[in-house]
Amino acid sequence: MQQFTNAASRHAASQTRPRATSQGGLRAGWWYVRAAVCTDFVGVALTATATFAAIGEAHPVRQALMITVLWVLLGFVAGQYTPWTWDEGAPVGPLVREWLVLLGVLAALHAVSGLGSAPAASLAALGPSLVVTVVCRKAIRRRLLAVRRRARALLRVLVIGESASVDAVVGQLAERTDHGYVVVGACVVGEGDVLSGAPVRCRLPVDESAGPQEDARAVGEVTEALRADLVFVAAGRHMSGDRLRWLSWALHDKGRPLMVLPGVVEVAQRRVRLTSAAGLTLLHISSPTRRGLPMILKAATDQAGALLLLVALAPLFLLLGLAVRMSSPGPVIYRQTRVGRHNMAFPMWKFRTMVVDADRMKDELATANEQDGHMFKLRRDPRVTRVGRFLRRYSLDELPQLANVLLGHMSLVGPRPPLPEEVARYDQVEMRRLSVKPGLTGLWQVSGRSDLSWHETVSLDLRYVDNWSWAWDLTVMGRTVRAVLDGRGAY
Repeated sequence: MQQFTNAASRHAASQTRPRATSQGGLRAGWWYVRAAVCTDFVGVALTATATFAAIGEAHPVRQALMITVLWVLLGFVAGQYTPWTWDEGAPVGPLVREWLVLLGVLAALHAVSGLGSAPAASLAALGPSLVVTVVCRKAIRRRLLAVRRRARALLRVLVIGESASVDAVVGQLAERTDHGYVVVGACVVGEGDVLSGAPVRCRLPVDESAGPQEDARAVGEVTEALRADLVFVAAGRHMSGDRLRWLSWALHDKGRPLMVLPGVVEVAQRRVRLTSAAGLTLLHISSPTRRGLPMILKAATDQAGALLLLVALAPLFLLLGLAVRMSSPGPVIYRQTRVGRHNMAFPMWKFRTMVVDADRMKDELATANEQDGHMFKLRRDPRVTRVGRFLRRYSLDELPQLANVLLGHMSLVGPRPPLPEEVARYDQVEMRRLSVKPGLTGLWQVSGRSDLSWHETVSLDLRYVDNWSWAWDLTVMGRTVRAVLDGRGAY
C-alpha cells in the first residue's frame, strides 16, 4: 500500500478526475462492447467470404457465416465482450489464442462430420480475418480513450478503506485517463481525514462493533444513493475476510460487482492468476520474464532488426554525417558513457547535435534545467546546433545506437540508458530500471519523451521492466514511427 500512499501525496483534490456525467456508467460503457461485436461480425464475415471466393471454395457465404458465428461465440466465452476486458487495452495475445482455438474447432468439425471447409482453406480465411479484427479493436480502443479523456463512458466507483488507502486509490486513478473508472464517493474505515477530495458518504467502525451485517447494509445504501456501478475495497488490516464476505453478499444481491485492491501496482493482467486453497483466495503474481524462449526471441529480434536497419539506412547515415560535418566544427559521431543492464557502463554513440564544448557548458546551465528529476533537459538549449535541432526533433541522432544494439549493449526496446552521474543519485526503486537492457526506443519515447516528468518517466520504465513481452515490444516499435514523425517532446 506504500506505493498507493506515495501516489496520493502527489495529487490534491483539484487534480482528481472529473465526475461521470449522465453518459457515464455501465450502460454508456456498452457502446464499445457493441462496436466490438459488430465489427467482429461484419469484418470477419466479409473478409472470410472474399477469401473463400478468391480461392474457389464452394459456398463461400455459408462457410464464412459459420466461421463468423463461431468466432463471435468464442469471444463471448472468452470474455472479450465485457467492459472490464477493455481496461487492459486491446491485447493481441487473447485474439491469437481464440484464433488458434477456432482453427482447431473447424478442423475437428471437418474431420468428424465433413462440415466446414478444409483446414488449409480455413487457415487462408482466418488469417486475414484476424488482421481485420486486430485493426478494428485497436481503432475502437483509440476512440474509447479519446472519449474517456472527456470523462465519458466511465464506471462510477465507491471506494472503501482507511483514509490513507482511499487517498491513495484516488491519487493513482487520477494519474492517468486510460482507465474506465471515476470515484464518486468513499466509505472510510475509522476517523481519518480524506485529503484527495473524494466525498465521504459513510464511516465504518474500526473494531466492527456493529457487526459486518450493519457495515454491509450501510455500504449498500450508499451504493444505491450514488448509483455506483461497482465498489473498490482497498485491502487493509481492518478489512477482514468476514467483513469482505458480508460486503460481497450485500453488493452482489443488488447486482453490484466488488473489486478488491491488493495494493500492488503496475502488474499486467497476464501475470496475475487467481487460485484457492483451503477456502482461501490466493492471488498469484508471476515473475517478470528474464530468461527462456521470450528472451531468446527478443535477442534475435534485436540482432536481426539492428543489422537490417544498419544496411537499409546506410545512405541516410552518409547524408546525416555530411550534414553534421558541414554544420559545425567537430566529430560527426558523439561518444558518451552510459549505464546499461546490471549497472554496467558502455560507450553509446549518436550523431553530434551540440557544439564541441557542450559537456563543459553543462554546469553553467544547471540552474536552467527544466526537468524535475535526475535528467538534464532544456527546450532551448544554446549548445544545440541548427542541424542538431532537426536531428533531435525526429530522433535521427539516435540512429548510430543501432550499432550498440548489434553489439549487445542495448535492445531495440527498453528504458533509455542513463548517465553515470544520474545513476549515482538513483534510489532503490529507480535502480530497477537497470534490470533490463536499455533501449533505442521505449514507452518513454512513445508517451511524450522530454515533456514527461521524472516520476512519469520512472513509472513508464518500471511498467516495462516488470511486464514486458515480445508482442509489446512490437507494439512499441510500431508506435515509435508515429511518435518520431510527430516530433513532440523531442528537444
